Amino acid sequence: MKLQEFRALLGTKERLGFELPNGELVPAHFHVTEVGKVVKSFIDCGGVLRDETVVNFQLWEADDYDHRLHPEKLINIIDLAVEKLGLPNAEIEVEYQAGTIGKFGIETKGENFALTNKLTNCLAPDKCGIPASKPKMSLQDLTATKEEASSCCSPSSGCC
Repeated sequence: MKLQEFRALLGTKERLGFELPNGELVPAHFHVTEVGKVVKSFIDCGGVLRDETVVNFQLWEADDYDHRLHPEKLINIIDLAVEKLGLPNAEIEVEYQAGTIGKFGIETKGENFALTNKLTNCLAPDKCGIPASKPKMSLQDLTATKEEASSCCSPSSGCC
């Protein structure tokens, strides 16, 4: 989900909730400790120079059980970040500490925002020689030819 869509949805919410991919909710006393722009420049395995920009939210929870971040407060933080950092209307990536820092995508799910798993992928499969998918073969293609079968031992061949 891109930043402006997220911001518009925030305006329709009475409370702010995030759901993890396993269905658990991020505790309601979380903080958004960062709203930022992350620019990544890299070379993929095919030698192509690439740039990627995402808007980053970092969610954090502490022992501050009385804290609740309301949608309008997060809208104010986003607006300030757009003004001061020049945040683009880019995809949002959410960081959340769960054993180690996990990076998630985001989408709507009922009253909450769902954190979605992000996956790695080869960006240059044509250069790496990685097949798009495993080739499918029929069992007929795996049977030996008559010539190959006659040269093999089988229980009825009398060779054993």
